[in-house]
Amino acid sequence: MYGPVRFFIAITILLQASVALAADLETGLNAYLSGDYETSLAECEPLAEEGIAAAQFCVGRLYANGFGVAMNDELALQWYGRAAEQGHSEAQFNLAVMHANGWGVPMNDEEAANYYRAAAEQGHLQAQTSLAKAYENGRGVELNFSDAYTWYYIAAQLGVQDAEYERDNVASNLSAEQLATAQQVADAWLSEHPDAGAAAY
Repeated sequence: MYGPVRFFIAITILLQASVALAADLETGLNAYLSGDYETSLAECEPLAEEGIAAAQFCVGRLYANGFGVAMNDELALQWYGRAAEQGHSEAQFNLAVMHANGWGVPMNDEEAANYYRAAAEQGHLQAQTSLAKAYENGRGVELNFSDAYTWYYIAAQLGVQDAEYERDNVASNLSAEQLATAQQVADAWLSEHPDAGAAAY
C-alpha cells in the first residue's frame, strides 16, 4: 500500500502546483490587460523562466513596449523567441514584425516571412494577411501571386474583411487555372484547420 499512497500524494502535489501556476499566470495576464504592468511582470516572469509560453510572450510584450520596465528590444526578442519555439503564434507574429522593421535586429524580410508563415499556419489572421502581402510583393519570399491569393482567401474565409478586397485584387494576376488551384489549396488548408482564426487579429 505504501507505493500507491506515495504515488497518490505525488500526483496530488503536482496537481496543486499546476493549479497554482495557472492562477499566477491568469493574475499576470489580467494585470497586463488592466495596465498593472508591475504586477504582470512579477507574476509572469517567474513562470516565463519555468518555460510557460504564454508567460514568456507576456514578458516579451512588456519589454517590447516598455510597460513597467525600460524598453528593451533585445530582451523582447529573447522572450518572444522562447515562446515562438514552443509554437506561440502571437510571439511568432511579433518576431516577424520586429525583423520586418529592424527593431532590435537588422532588418530581415526573409526571417520576417518565416515567422509570418509559422504563425499563419496556426491560424493567426494578421500573420496570414502579412504573409500574403509578402508573396504579393516578393518581400522576403519569391513573388508568387498564387500563394498570395491562397493566404488572402484563407484570411477572408476566416472573417478578415480587408483580405477579401486584397484577394480579389490579386486574382487579376492569375489565370483561371491558377485561380482554381489556389482556391483548392486554400480550401484544403481550411478543412485541415477547423479551429483556425482563434488567434488574435
